Amino acid sequence: MAAFKVFLCDCDGTLTDGGMYYLQDGTQLKKFSVADGIGFELLKARGIKIGILTGEVTPIVEHRAKRLKMDFLHQGCTPEGKLKALKDICAQEKITPAQVAYVGDDVNDLLVLECVGFKGCVANAHPHLKALSGIVVSTKNGGEGGVRALIDLWLDNPKVLKS
Repeated sequence: MAAFKVFLCDCDGTLTDGGMYYLQDGTQLKKFSVADGIGFELLKARGIKIGILTGEVTPIVEHRAKRLKMDFLHQGCTPEGKLKALKDICAQEKITPAQVAYVGDDVNDLLVLECVGFKGCVANAHPHLKALSGIVVSTKNGGEGGVRALIDLWLDNPKVLKS
């Protein structure tokens, strides 16, 4: 098994609860889990690069990525755009998709999930993701520590980090 070098995930529905919250003036809000953020810090402490591939384009996600010192942020991605971003990251890092972990929540994540080494989804993911061969389903929902639960599982598996 190739050692994992990069951990990527979707944002809305994966790092958030998928809700779209708006104030009266139109300002958008998103709820992120602190537990997920700590999970990303644990990955970075082990030298694993982290990032987000998302269909949305919003300063909120950019702010969250900066706060977590993410190595990669690709916004405005179609499903094909997420796959291209994955390939670009692999080329930049001189790794294969087999050395990448990815966590998503909906069908727009399928193209990426089908080619990475670790496939994960949050507990409330779309049934098509849960049916994907080799997928690991989190015990928690998106926005409620679902990514952290997978990171903990991932880091607790000695085969994952083996060179």
